[in-house]
Amino acid sequence: MFQLVKTMLLILTTLLPVVNPLGGAPIFLSLTRYYSQEDRGLLSRRIALNGFILLIVSYLIGTYILAFFGISLPVVQVGGGLVVISAGWALLNDKDEEIVSRQEVSRSVELTGLSLKAFYPLTLPLTVGPGTISVAITLGANGPHRGLPLFYAIIGAVIGSALIGASILLCYSFADRLAKVLGATGMSVIMRLTSFLLVCIGVQILWNGISALLKSLPALKD
Repeated sequence: MFQLVKTMLLILTTLLPVVNPLGGAPIFLSLTRYYSQEDRGLLSRRIALNGFILLIVSYLIGTYILAFFGISLPVVQVGGGLVVISAGWALLNDKDEEIVSRQEVSRSVELTGLSLKAFYPLTLPLTVGPGTISVAITLGANGPHRGLPLFYAIIGAVIGSALIGASILLCYSFADRLAKVLGATGMSVIMRLTSFLLVCIGVQILWNGISALLKSLPALKD
């Protein structure tokens, strides 16, 4: 039982600040600003579920998956950083007329890509990104691997990940309230600021990966 509580608290204290659902809510709102409240609520639930699954999979078998494909964590960070930069840059350069044209797209067309968008890019890499995945994999690799402690560790990881998923659902579901308070002008300002922040986050993730790759290179000889 001690192992259960220990793992649950470790998951919460380590991963929750990295996921940061409260800080991600404005970005989520900017990327879904032309969706209806109903669609945004559906996206919030799916992102929370996808995030929960990603955390559990990363904790339990993330190390084995990366080893199977021969992928290192720095490479995951580089790839994730590029994706985040791309999403932030596209949003930063979005024109008002493009936003209006998106609002005129029929609901049936929007719903066809709702599930896909809930996973990419809203869940991965914007909510549960390479940094979160790498931390979850590290926690799983350093946890118990056999016997009763392993069982309790898995239960603790499930509970901790579920609580993080619940926090994502709560913060994202109430993101539309922010839009009503700020209005159109305020939302435009928030969108530009969060877009720039998204680019900066992507650059930081990319740099972390590149730095780790450079450190792994053998020292250059004269």
